[in-house]
Amino acid sequence: GKWHMGVNCKTRHDHCHHPLNHGFDYFYGMPFTLLNECQGTDDPELAKSLQDTYWFYTQMIILAVFTLVIGKLANLFPVKWKIIICLAICGLLHFISWFSSCGFTKYWNCILMRNHDIIEQPMNLQKTTSNMLKEAVTFIERNKHRPFLLFVSLLHVHTPLITTEKFQGRSRHGLYGDNVEEMDWMVGRLLHVIDKEDLRNTTFVYFASDHGGFLEAHRGNSQLGGWNGVYKGGKGMGGWEGGIRVPGIVRWPGVLPAGTVIDEPTSLMDIYPTVVQLAGGTVPQDRVVDGHTLLPLLRGTVQLSRHEFLFHYCGAFLHAVRWHQKDSGTIWKAHYATPVFQPEGSGACFRRGICPCSGDGVTRHDPPLLFSLSQDPSEANPLSADTEPLFATVMGRIRRAVEEHRETLTPVPQQLSPYNNIWKPWLQPCCGMFPFCWCHEENNK
Repeated sequence: GKWHMGVNCKTRHDHCHHPLNHGFDYFYGMPFTLLNECQGTDDPELAKSLQDTYWFYTQMIILAVFTLVIGKLANLFPVKWKIIICLAICGLLHFISWFSSCGFTKYWNCILMRNHDIIEQPMNLQKTTSNMLKEAVTFIERNKHRPFLLFVSLLHVHTPLITTEKFQGRSRHGLYGDNVEEMDWMVGRLLHVIDKEDLRNTTFVYFASDHGGFLEAHRGNSQLGGWNGVYKGGKGMGGWEGGIRVPGIVRWPGVLPAGTVIDEPTSLMDIYPTVVQLAGGTVPQDRVVDGHTLLPLLRGTVQLSRHEFLFHYCGAFLHAVRWHQKDSGTIWKAHYATPVFQPEGSGACFRRGICPCSGDGVTRHDPPLLFSLSQDPSEANPLSADTEPLFATVMGRIRRAVEEHRETLTPVPQQLSPYNNIWKPWLQPCCGMFPFCWCHEENNK
């Protein structure tokens, strides 16, 4: 399915970010993410967020190059031609990135790979659903006689909501509902194969989403991004519950009691240590592992989650901290930064398309906004020292937890810097002679 981690680091063929270089034995799916451009809709997604940035940097670099050339020729200040040429090349890259975002995104980003080979560029979205399902089914059948880990990252229910004709119009909730129904059918097909191969009682199945509904997603007057119930906010909003609180569904007949509801905060980070324990291994001891195995909680041998604190980031910025106070059972949430909704009070960043993580698009809070999620899951009524007797105690404990957490972090290069987000031709995966990157598996056969 959707890998969304990229492919290359320094050359077009190093595949340093590829799943096969990170522990997986087989890969079929998208190395990048799913965008509206992949379907060729009229509302571009990547281009919308990057075009202005690319064009701004292009103009600034052109202005700088022009100024340096004039200064060099007029002997106003000493500057090496090498510097001017390097700056001009950088400006050219930004210009190419801006130009490519105006129409080539579909060909550069919307590709399908099997292991290290590009098999479709651009993807044939009408066949992707059936192809993904077929690959997952054959993987189960191929590995049914030995332990296996199958990670299926569905393209559903992500915009542009690719839905086959069979499921269009089936739901009362528009295209989004149709897409949910098709996803439900796909999961059902996978569970059916597990049952058919007599793997039901020996297979641990975990189903979850990576974030809440994308409130800003729309096409015309149609809302495409789901609904987050009583919870405030949505996808890409740092700490609001609507963006981070998602259901998790577990199935393991004969081992885990059916119908059990566990109302404890866990994390997708818990999948890794859970899988390691199921496989009979141990997690690395030379680093801080933020996840905890879910098995004791699922089996009922413990009643409380091991997550006393959860730290909610937006990009590289800490936006909120959740404290599960063990002695009282109360769950507190402190917000250090919250997105500025546009329009005000709308509950989303409709004018921007998605909420930013920093800058003038967020409001910083000092003291932080504090909520009792146990009493106020909608995060509608922030507490203060006047309304909550434990305010100072809670904020002091959360502050110490943040300090302890930051001591465990190792500085890394900024992955979301402008340079790392411009298109680099020498890293572009291509199934033909660059820049003529077009191929389809059926034609290749």
